[in-house]
Amino acid sequence: MKMLVVRIVILVGLVMNGVMRSNAGNVKVSSPDGTVTVSVGVKNHSPYYTVVYQGRTLVAPSHLGYQLDNGQLGANSKMGKVTRTSVDDTWTQPWGEFETTRNHYNELTVNFRENTGRPMQVVFRVFNDGFGFRYILPDYNKGKEYCINDELTEITLAHDAKGWSIPSNNTEYFEGIYKSDLLSKKDTVCTPLTIEYEKDLYLAIHEAALVDYASINLTPRSGDNGAVRLLTALTPWRNGVKVYAKGEMKSPWRTMIISNTAGGLLTSNLMLNLNEPSQIEDTSWIEPGRYIGIWWSIHKKQNTWEMGPTHGATTENVKRYMDFAARHGFSGVLAEGWNPGWGQGEKISYLESYPDFDMEEVTRYGLSMGVRFIGHTETWGNATLLEHQMEQAFSWFEKLGIRAVKTGYVGHYFDGKELAKSQYGIRHYRRVIECAAKHHIMIDNHEPAMPTGLQRTMPNLMTQEGVRGQEYNAWDRRGGNPPSHTVTLPFTRGLAGPTDFTPAIFNFSEIVPGTHPHSTLAKQLGEFVVIYSPLQMAADAVENYEGQPALSFIESCPTTWSQTLVPNGEIGKYITTVRKERNGDRWFIGSITNEEARNIDVALDFLDEGATYRAVIYEDGPDADYERNPYEMTIRQINVNKGDTLHLRLARSGGAAIRIEKK
Repeated sequence: MKMLVVRIVILVGLVMNGVMRSNAGNVKVSSPDGTVTVSVGVKNHSPYYTVVYQGRTLVAPSHLGYQLDNGQLGANSKMGKVTRTSVDDTWTQPWGEFETTRNHYNELTVNFRENTGRPMQVVFRVFNDGFGFRYILPDYNKGKEYCINDELTEITLAHDAKGWSIPSNNTEYFEGIYKSDLLSKKDTVCTPLTIEYEKDLYLAIHEAALVDYASINLTPRSGDNGAVRLLTALTPWRNGVKVYAKGEMKSPWRTMIISNTAGGLLTSNLMLNLNEPSQIEDTSWIEPGRYIGIWWSIHKKQNTWEMGPTHGATTENVKRYMDFAARHGFSGVLAEGWNPGWGQGEKISYLESYPDFDMEEVTRYGLSMGVRFIGHTETWGNATLLEHQMEQAFSWFEKLGIRAVKTGYVGHYFDGKELAKSQYGIRHYRRVIECAAKHHIMIDNHEPAMPTGLQRTMPNLMTQEGVRGQEYNAWDRRGGNPPSHTVTLPFTRGLAGPTDFTPAIFNFSEIVPGTHPHSTLAKQLGEFVVIYSPLQMAADAVENYEGQPALSFIESCPTTWSQTLVPNGEIGKYITTVRKERNGDRWFIGSITNEEARNIDVALDFLDEGATYRAVIYEDGPDADYERNPYEMTIRQINVNKGDTLHLRLARSGGAAIRIEKK
């Protein structure tokens, strides 16, 4: 599949009378609809920017610059050449929440130069729903490496506000509970940082196109007149250096999505648009789909990763899962613990399987029924070990017909020394993705850096973890994920990209007292739609799906979409997501709530005029309750038309899942 692009570009170069100016008037750039305006200038010899939205100041004067190993870049600066560009194009991703994406922005490039002569370029792109900016530094050292010790970027919000975040410190793998508080009360946080800035005004701060750089964190500090300064805190190498640069250096984009509704944050494509187009010309082998796996039974202590009496990844057991997948329309089967060396550091091998698992036979058996085996390469943080084996391993997988691999990095440090979200880790992840693409393999990355939209450039990067997922509902000694968790994630972690949360648990039995999915069965179905992943796992053991009427919704639910709508939602309270399948007329709706029961109305104004549809509604039963009666669910069918309204009653931590198709 080749990318379709319609592109209109207007380029205007402005040199301000050929003279670089200090403390001169600002230059401005506005969004195509005029609602967002960014102003850039120099004050007290230091570069800064401000942002106004619909006449309201969002970002007060905020500093730009770097601390390099040979001094501060941006101090004692003057503003020079300014270039403007306008772009309006449309592109298609081989999978996603939208079939086509409009990329419409106005761009301003400002050149700054210090008294010493060192230049710094900052590029601003302003969209109707926000903005992004990045630095471009020339080759300072004539091809030799130099160090960035700090990025001095500030985002100074004009006033304090409530934000949802997880702390950077003591949160491994981004697996934390997103909590809300005033920004001024927060410690250093990971992004995305989601903010309820004012009534009917929401912001999401993150980054896009993280390539050969360090992941961003933000440290809130009090500013003047009630402002809150968000200071950039890059993830360092062990020696304290933030970024090693060589040649021309392009930073990631610092991004802010702006919306009048919380749901509008979810339907923005700003981050994707700030990434480069696909580097993979032929994407016909990239296949989104839903899969099952030998995973939940391991977390529930019924099977083991290691070979033994209850080993999960045996030839016989994987074939049993493949039989189920073929009967129920799943495209793949994952088996963790198929290879020797589990948990043994340098003894891990991705080039051979345990004696009780015949890789060749399993893959042959699955392909005979149209089911692909999904590989798993847990490293225990030994990133270099995977790099040494991945060319041979991925070549072997390709010959066997394996199209997807789940990578894993359980270990606080990569190779025992560097943080995964440092530049060291970012370089590793990119090498794996590129090697996988060469062998027509899709990647599901666990223990990743926070996603930044690279799936546009490398669309074989399908989905990533970086979230406190479903497994916490199996063994977490604190009781598992609270009911508000999955109605917070779409507005927070979900803004970074596809999320491998692994929904659809049907059996809530416990191995740790009090720990199980704190939801109703209908909510588990709703999460299959709400939490987006193009490789979506129905995570329960297959025996818990047998004979379950609820499985019919999972069997019918696609994982790639032509349209996505969020008609209602409040962060941490409830959300309704509406999606239309690609290459078809069916619509799917997921609606879920926190620990409060509520009534939700969904207007069907997205349906085609004059057509009659059948809606199949999977919903909480009259007495359903996530604590007392989680399994009660009803399935009903009604005829609906454009203009009708669905009235849904969601139990406490309940939900609904709906399939709508033309009659």
